[in-house]
Amino acid sequence: PSQGPLRRKQRPTPTDTPRRVSDRTFPKEAFSIGDGANAVEEQQDVDACQLYAGQLCQHTCTNIWGSYRCGCHQGHELQPDAHSCSPVSPEQEEVVREEEIPVAQTRAPSVSSSTLASLSPCAGNGPCSQRCTAVGRQTLCSCFPGFSLMADGRSCEDADECSAGTHGCGPGERCVNTVGSFVCERQVWCPAGLQLKSGVCEDVDECAVQTHGCGAGLQCENTLGSFLCRPQQKCLSGFTHDAHGNCVDVNECSSLSEPCSSGFNCINTVGSFSCQRKSIMCRPGYHADPDGAKCVDIDECQTGSHRCGVEQICQNLPGSHRCDCQTGYQYDALRKVCTDVNECWRFPGRLCSQTCENTAGSFRCSCMAGFTLAPDGKNCEDVNECHSNPCGQECANIHGSYQCYCRQGFYLQEDGHACEDIDECSQSVGNLCAFQCVNVAGSYQCACPPHGYVMSSNGHTCKDVDECTAGTHNCTHGQTCYNIHGSFRCLSLTCPHNYKKVSDTRCERLSCPSGLSSDCPSSPVRITYYQLSFQTNIVIPAQIFRIGPSPAYAGDHVIIAVTKGNEEGYFSTRKLNSVTGAVYLHRQVSRPRDFLIDVEMKLLRKGTLSTFLARIYVFITSSSGM
Repeated sequence: PSQGPLRRKQRPTPTDTPRRVSDRTFPKEAFSIGDGANAVEEQQDVDACQLYAGQLCQHTCTNIWGSYRCGCHQGHELQPDAHSCSPVSPEQEEVVREEEIPVAQTRAPSVSSSTLASLSPCAGNGPCSQRCTAVGRQTLCSCFPGFSLMADGRSCEDADECSAGTHGCGPGERCVNTVGSFVCERQVWCPAGLQLKSGVCEDVDECAVQTHGCGAGLQCENTLGSFLCRPQQKCLSGFTHDAHGNCVDVNECSSLSEPCSSGFNCINTVGSFSCQRKSIMCRPGYHADPDGAKCVDIDECQTGSHRCGVEQICQNLPGSHRCDCQTGYQYDALRKVCTDVNECWRFPGRLCSQTCENTAGSFRCSCMAGFTLAPDGKNCEDVNECHSNPCGQECANIHGSYQCYCRQGFYLQEDGHACEDIDECSQSVGNLCAFQCVNVAGSYQCACPPHGYVMSSNGHTCKDVDECTAGTHNCTHGQTCYNIHGSFRCLSLTCPHNYKKVSDTRCERLSCPSGLSSDCPSSPVRITYYQLSFQTNIVIPAQIFRIGPSPAYAGDHVIIAVTKGNEEGYFSTRKLNSVTGAVYLHRQVSRPRDFLIDVEMKLLRKGTLSTFLARIYVFITSSSGM
């Protein structure tokens, strides 16, 4: 009752002849005149503006019965295609203005279009798609009602009043957005018992959709917009109600899943049914099942009624059976028994890759040493003995066996498994190390004396450490450090009485006053210190020192002699010419030793005899460290 009555659209007024509504390519509607009557058939109007929103007209679209009509916003005019709109030219606007001006007024001088374009930046609507407003020499774009300006500041797009909530539709109306505007459509409501379908309220069959409230013993009867509950007639057992409420017989043989047990046939009767036993005859090899409904095969193998031997296998067949030999056996027709088949003889070389052994009813494959049977039971795979680590060091697997070998610096022992270290120091032909060879597992190492040497970069020879240059000596401030192979010496240069030190290695005699002894004139004019270093493996005889005056003059003669430090006779002198003498080491020194020898040179020059003394430190070092 709260809902309003249904309303239908007004029928169009009939015309004498069909009229063309539109020549467009969009959907059309037409009316035809009925025979002998001035009436038209009612058609369902289609709102083309809503169906093709934004596609029919450039600005505004107005729906009319069976068609539509396009319109333009203010300042625009509809083009001949009746679809698009263009701005009104300044000349046309001027004409409009002139028509609006009263006749009595004086018309202003006309302005040409070119002059107007140069004066107005909005000539031809300027850069704007809809409205253009001149602000000085600048243009300001705006949109018609129902449109909004886009981000580029020129183009306009449709404003959705329905989504924005700016429409004016009232309660019971639905907002439908259109290009530049919106449409309010009235919502159609159907009363209780009716439902809206294709814009028309139709009756709901509550009895069919089971939405009625009729209880047990009542029958539903549908009415327009509602339903009725009528008393239902009660049927006896074996009967049921049909669609009209009448009692009809129930066919229990078809409605029940198993009305009778197996072996019985169901026979329907009025209000009930009966079961009748089946009778069946079976052929040999079959028998009736316990229900007597069908014939089933007799399994002779299961019941033991077959005639197969102990070594035979009974195979049941439909209505019969068959006796077969087991796999690996064949039937002997003479003795009527199953005998073993020797597969290894029958298929030589085809069953096993190496060794085939016959067994009762089958065969077995085996492999030789160094191989193992593959998962297929026929092929043989090589055994990788190296996985069990049979070798002392390295192991190489080969087909059916393995081979042991040793790393560098070791040799394989006679057992073919263990490896023993090679003593390179004792077995080497040449000298591996300059000083000492130390054997290690699989190789060797060279060593140097514990003091005074370091190993060279080649790892074989030793290099002398110059303690004097490195500052690792322990000489005092008044001593001079002298480096020798493997060590160093701290030397002190002291001058005797009546001598003065003129350099680090030289002392010169002072004048001989009358108060001194008579030996002063015969003492050396100069004492010079020298240091020489040699190894024990020096080739003998070896010239180790040469002495002579500098400068030498014609007529000079010298005499050379070792006056001190040669008590064991290792050194000797020899005169090379009249002004040169040499000192020789003519005995081999077997071990490292230090010598201090005085070599005296007497110079006879122009009848005057002068004496010079060379004090020489000779250091003999070991040759094994180099």
